[in-house]
Amino acid sequence: AIFQGAIYQFSRRLTVFTQQAKKKDQGWRPSAICVSSDTFERDKALHLLSWISYRYGFGTYIHLIKGYFSKEKREESEIVLDKLLNKISYVKGDIYIDTIISPSFTSAIAQAVQLPSPSGMENNMVIFEYDKRDPKNLPQILENISLVQAGKFDVCILGSSSRNTQFENGIHVWIKNWDADNSNLMILLSYIILGHPKWKNGFIKIFSVCKEGMYAEEKEKLTELVQSGRLPISDKNIEVIELKEGVLLKELINEKSSEAALTMLGFRDEIIKHEGEEYFKGYDKIGDVLFVDAEGMKKL
Repeated sequence: AIFQGAIYQFSRRLTVFTQQAKKKDQGWRPSAICVSSDTFERDKALHLLSWISYRYGFGTYIHLIKGYFSKEKREESEIVLDKLLNKISYVKGDIYIDTIISPSFTSAIAQAVQLPSPSGMENNMVIFEYDKRDPKNLPQILENISLVQAGKFDVCILGSSSRNTQFENGIHVWIKNWDADNSNLMILLSYIILGHPKWKNGFIKIFSVCKEGMYAEEKEKLTELVQSGRLPISDKNIEVIELKEGVLLKELINEKSSEAALTMLGFRDEIIKHEGEEYFKGYDKIGDVLFVDAEGMKKL
């Protein structure tokens, strides 16, 4: 008990130290939080959180138990937490696990984003997850995007497929030259994820989509990033695609990323307003897909 108390005291002091240190500009690091009620049906969000938090960041995973707080619900949450802790024992990464009792997904999100991170870092990213085959919870995710954005969080939406993750097939990152904020965050995330031991045989391939007539300019820009070391990737793993009139980007992604272990795409507020759920559907020929909306520019 004395030893455990000393550990708790050390942990508190470390948290205070980290909180005070954050005032200095030490560069961007992900501190992500994920809220889900589907933990025992699908665990890909939990694995994504472990990849992100393994080397460079921190993750908080909260299992939602729907209902109002009561003695029965509290007892249920304790049982569920024990199951979650057993589940997390085989996942590598700095992840804090907890449960939350709330009558709705929206109220759970509103509570969760206000929670301090156990690491002492401010949470700066929220991860959502839905099943690509049966996206019944996609509407409630999209309904809460504006709530999360009000807190100035980066937003990631993971579309889980039924495929097993074939890590050696790599991460495909689809960037657009007119969407630099999302492009930079996706590139950073792909390198962070690749630092996890599961991805030791993986690689990153970047598909850069540009408008007609801008191929040479985009190719030159990416070549400069590679040569300067700001984009540490082989030139052969970068493909610039000039999007011709009448060609659907979604069809290109389904074709070129059909075997990828993980595919990353950007999205913006305006896309949700104009296309809604349809933007996130139709990627049936690829595996897991991570949609990313960055809050501001991240430096490469």
